[in-house]
Amino acid sequence: MQIRTSTAGDWPGIFGFYRKIMDEGQTYAFPQGQTLEEARPWWMETPPGQTVVAVADGRIIGSAKMGPNKPGRGAHIATASFLVDPECRNRGVGRALGEYMIDWARQENYHGIQFNAVVETNEAAVRLWQSLGFKILGTIPGAFNHPTKGLVGQHFMFLPLRPAAPPGH
Repeated sequence: MQIRTSTAGDWPGIFGFYRKIMDEGQTYAFPQGQTLEEARPWWMETPPGQTVVAVADGRIIGSAKMGPNKPGRGAHIATASFLVDPECRNRGVGRALGEYMIDWARQENYHGIQFNAVVETNEAAVRLWQSLGFKILGTIPGAFNHPTKGLVGQHFMFLPLRPAAPPGH
Protein backbone atom coordinates (compact mmCIF):
# COMPACT_ATOMS: atom_id res chain seq x y z
CA MET A 1 0.00 0.00 0.00
CA GLN A 2 1.21 3.48 -0.90
CA ILE A 3 0.00 6.73 0.68
CA ARG A 4 0.41 9.83 -1.44
CA THR A 5 -1.00 13.32 -1.82
CA SER A 6 -4.20 13.20 -3.81
CA THR A 7 -4.71 14.86 -7.16
CA ALA A 8 -7.90 16.30 -8.65
CA GLY A 9 -8.10 13.13 -10.75
CA ASP A 10 -8.33 10.99 -7.60
CA TRP A 11 -11.62 12.49 -6.47
CA PRO A 12 -13.93 10.17 -8.47
CA GLY A 13 -12.10 7.16 -6.96
CA ILE A 14 -12.52 8.54 -3.45
CA PHE A 15 -16.13 9.56 -4.04
CA GLY A 16 -17.24 5.97 -4.66
CA PHE A 17 -16.62 4.97 -1.04
CA TYR A 18 -17.13 8.50 0.38
CA ARG A 19 -20.75 8.30 -0.76
CA LYS A 20 -21.22 4.76 0.61
CA ILE A 21 -19.90 5.81 4.02
CA MET A 22 -21.94 9.02 4.17
CA ASP A 23 -25.07 7.17 3.09
CA GLU A 24 -24.49 4.52 5.81
CA GLY A 25 -24.77 7.43 8.22
CA GLN A 26 -22.83 5.77 11.05
CA THR A 27 -19.66 7.86 11.35
CA TYR A 28 -19.97 11.33 9.80
CA ALA A 29 -22.54 14.11 10.07
CA PHE A 30 -21.93 15.08 6.44
CA PRO A 31 -24.89 15.47 4.06
CA GLN A 32 -26.21 12.28 2.51
CA GLY A 33 -26.99 11.86 -1.18
CA GLN A 34 -24.42 14.38 -2.41
CA THR A 35 -23.39 14.47 -6.05
CA LEU A 36 -19.75 14.17 -7.08
CA GLU A 37 -19.38 17.94 -7.27
CA GLU A 38 -21.41 18.73 -4.12
CA ALA A 39 -19.21 16.39 -2.08
CA ARG A 40 -15.83 17.56 -3.41
CA PRO A 41 -15.37 20.57 -1.05
CA TRP A 42 -16.40 18.42 1.93
CA TRP A 43 -13.36 16.18 1.40
CA MET A 44 -10.73 17.70 -0.88
CA GLU A 45 -8.61 20.02 1.27
CA THR A 46 -6.71 23.05 0.08
CA PRO A 47 -3.41 24.36 1.53
CA PRO A 48 -2.33 24.55 4.27
CA GLY A 49 -4.22 21.27 4.55
CA GLN A 50 -4.05 18.31 2.23
CA THR A 51 -5.93 15.21 1.19
CA VAL A 52 -4.09 11.93 0.71
CA VAL A 53 -5.04 8.57 -0.73
CA ALA A 54 -4.05 5.03 0.14
CA VAL A 55 -3.50 3.02 -3.03
CA ALA A 56 -3.13 -0.76 -3.39
CA ASP A 57 -2.91 -2.64 -6.67
CA GLY A 58 -3.63 0.59 -8.56
CA ARG A 59 -6.91 1.21 -6.68
CA ILE A 60 -7.72 3.91 -4.12
CA ILE A 61 -8.78 2.08 -0.96
CA GLY A 62 -8.71 4.89 1.58
CA SER A 63 -8.28 8.61 2.05
CA ALA A 64 -7.57 11.16 4.76
CA LYS A 65 -7.89 14.90 4.89
CA MET A 66 -5.85 16.96 7.30
CA GLY A 67 -5.02 20.52 8.20
CA PRO A 68 -5.36 23.11 10.92
CA ASN A 69 -8.28 22.56 13.29
CA LYS A 70 -9.09 26.27 13.36
CA PRO A 71 -7.67 29.32 11.59
CA GLY A 72 -5.65 32.07 13.21
CA ARG A 73 -4.88 31.47 16.86
CA GLY A 74 -6.00 27.83 16.60
CA ALA A 75 -3.86 26.97 13.58
CA HIS A 76 -1.13 25.31 15.67
CA ILE A 77 -3.45 22.33 16.35
CA ALA A 78 -4.17 19.89 13.50
CA THR A 79 -7.27 17.86 12.76
CA ALA A 80 -8.08 15.10 10.30
CA SER A 81 -10.81 12.86 8.93
CA PHE A 82 -10.44 9.37 7.50
CA LEU A 83 -12.25 7.09 5.08
CA VAL A 84 -11.56 3.45 4.30
CA ASP A 85 -13.40 1.74 1.46
CA PRO A 86 -15.85 -0.63 3.24
CA GLU A 87 -14.56 -3.47 1.03
CA CYS A 88 -11.05 -2.92 2.45
CA ARG A 89 -11.72 -2.65 6.18
CA ASN A 90 -9.62 -4.61 8.69
CA ARG A 91 -6.53 -4.53 6.47
CA GLY A 92 -4.57 -1.79 8.28
CA VAL A 93 -5.56 1.01 5.91
CA GLY A 94 -6.91 3.25 8.68
CA ARG A 95 -3.82 2.69 10.83
CA ALA A 96 -1.50 3.50 7.91
CA LEU A 97 -3.44 6.69 7.17
CA GLY A 98 -3.44 7.64 10.87
CA GLU A 99 0.31 7.10 11.20
CA TYR A 100 0.88 9.11 8.01
CA MET A 101 -1.23 11.97 9.39
CA ILE A 102 0.59 12.02 12.73
CA ASP A 103 3.97 12.13 10.95
CA TRP A 104 2.69 14.89 8.66
CA ALA A 105 1.45 16.95 11.63
CA ARG A 106 4.85 16.61 13.34
CA GLN A 107 6.70 17.65 10.17
CA GLU A 108 4.37 20.64 9.80
CA ASN A 109 5.17 21.65 13.43
CA TYR A 110 1.67 21.29 14.82
CA HIS A 111 1.57 21.18 18.63
CA GLY A 112 -1.15 18.52 18.75
CA ILE A 113 -3.97 16.81 16.90
CA GLN A 114 -7.61 17.33 17.86
CA PHE A 115 -10.45 15.13 16.65
CA ASN A 116 -13.68 17.03 17.23
CA ALA A 117 -16.29 14.34 16.65
CA VAL A 118 -15.43 10.64 16.87
CA VAL A 119 -18.75 8.81 17.11
CA GLU A 120 -18.61 6.67 20.25
CA THR A 121 -20.25 3.68 18.53
CA ASN A 122 -17.43 3.65 15.94
CA GLU A 123 -15.51 1.31 18.24
CA ALA A 124 -12.86 0.36 15.66
CA ALA A 125 -11.91 4.01 15.18
CA VAL A 126 -11.91 4.75 18.92
CA ARG A 127 -9.62 1.73 19.55
CA LEU A 128 -7.34 2.73 16.67
CA TRP A 129 -6.92 6.33 17.83
CA GLN A 130 -6.32 5.24 21.42
CA SER A 131 -3.69 2.74 20.23
CA LEU A 132 -1.93 5.64 18.46
CA GLY A 133 -1.86 7.68 21.68
CA PHE A 134 -5.03 9.77 21.47
CA LYS A 135 -6.97 10.34 24.68
CA ILE A 136 -10.69 10.94 25.00
CA LEU A 137 -10.97 14.34 26.69
CA GLY A 138 -14.74 14.34 26.78
CA THR A 139 -17.90 13.01 25.20
CA ILE A 140 -20.82 15.12 24.06
CA PRO A 141 -23.90 13.00 24.92
CA GLY A 142 -26.41 12.52 22.13
CA ALA A 143 -24.47 14.68 19.67
CA PHE A 144 -24.77 12.20 16.78
CA ASN A 145 -28.00 10.76 15.40
CA HIS A 146 -27.04 7.19 14.49
CA PRO A 147 -29.42 5.51 11.99
CA THR A 148 -30.00 2.41 14.13
CA LYS A 149 -28.81 3.32 17.65
CA GLY A 150 -30.44 6.72 17.93
CA LEU A 151 -28.70 9.57 19.70
CA VAL A 152 -25.16 8.57 20.68
CA GLY A 153 -22.18 10.50 21.97
CA GLN A 154 -19.28 12.01 20.09
CA HIS A 155 -15.80 11.88 21.60
CA PHE A 156 -13.45 14.83 21.64
CA MET A 157 -9.95 13.26 21.28
CA PHE A 158 -6.45 14.74 21.48
CA LEU A 159 -2.85 13.75 20.86
CA PRO A 160 -0.18 16.19 22.08
CA LEU A 161 2.82 16.45 19.76
CA ARG A 162 4.95 18.87 21.77
CA PRO A 163 4.72 20.54 25.14
CA ALA A 164 2.58 23.66 25.21
CA ALA A 165 4.55 26.89 25.54
CA PRO A 166 4.29 28.59 28.93
CA PRO A 167 1.92 31.57 29.06
CA GLY A 168 3.40 34.70 27.51
CA HIS A 169 5.82 32.79 25.22
